[in-house]
Amino acid sequence: MSQAQLQDPRTRGPRPPFPTPQQAPPGKEAAMSPAADHGETGYRGTGRLEGRVALITGGDSGIGRAVALLYAQEGARVVITSLPDDDKDAQETVALIRKLGGQALSVPGDVGDPAFCNSLVEHTVAAFGSLDILVNNAAFQRYYPTLEALKIDEIETGFRTNVFAPLYLTQAAARHLRPGACVINTSSIQALVPTPHLIVYAATKAAISSITKSLAGLLAEQGVRVNAVAPGPVWTPLIPSTMPMEEVEKFGSATLMKRPAQPVEQAAIFVFLASDDASYVTGEVFGATGGRTPI
Repeated sequence: MSQAQLQDPRTRGPRPPFPTPQQAPPGKEAAMSPAADHGETGYRGTGRLEGRVALITGGDSGIGRAVALLYAQEGARVVITSLPDDDKDAQETVALIRKLGGQALSVPGDVGDPAFCNSLVEHTVAAFGSLDILVNNAAFQRYYPTLEALKIDEIETGFRTNVFAPLYLTQAAARHLRPGACVINTSSIQALVPTPHLIVYAATKAAISSITKSLAGLLAEQGVRVNAVAPGPVWTPLIPSTMPMEEVEKFGSATLMKRPAQPVEQAAIFVFLASDDASYVTGEVFGATGGRTPI
């Protein structure tokens, strides 16, 4: 009997040092070096999300793009959103999904605007007939070398994007979510082990972990599950666009795997949480940190 092929987790993705160039926030996938793995090839769906409709914020790049690609390969129809300035990357996500045989559309806008959140949910239902999976993934991150460098407008943008938007969207979506539907939020290792220079981002992710547990309690009687994924370092455009290059060059080296995660490695957890395999899982925050810390 032949042995099953195993994949060494240490070599699942590139290890630092990384030669990627500095980018302007929030960064573009096309400028990443090395390129990130979103599951464009190598992932094999098994129909776990067949017939479902998913709405994913921040689906233009990074984890959001990977979640969209894997959901489509599992049979879901997908709506993504991004800021209008990132619509080129968002259209690339849609094109990749269609190339894989899936159905997708992009609706650009600012999830920090409650009116847009309401229209986004209604657009999704009008386009595909239902809403079964809401993924609150869009994020704002900035690096502050000193406390004096902290900007008031960026504090407000960080909380509006990372904390207020998931509340706006979940409230708007709740009237459409049937028993068996789910909400998945993106938290972070920063919720428990905050980097001082990411003070706003870390605080918002701590809030998301808490909100996840509260929403799980509020929606349980509706038969809707709510969970979060808390990644460690992940190779996304936010990294070279918001962090000093000396940090980017060694990014992920402090994990047990000595590398950052690829977006597809996080997205696989989102697939599990959206599927019926996770029917008894709610109010949980799943850590995927390369061994950095328990979540």
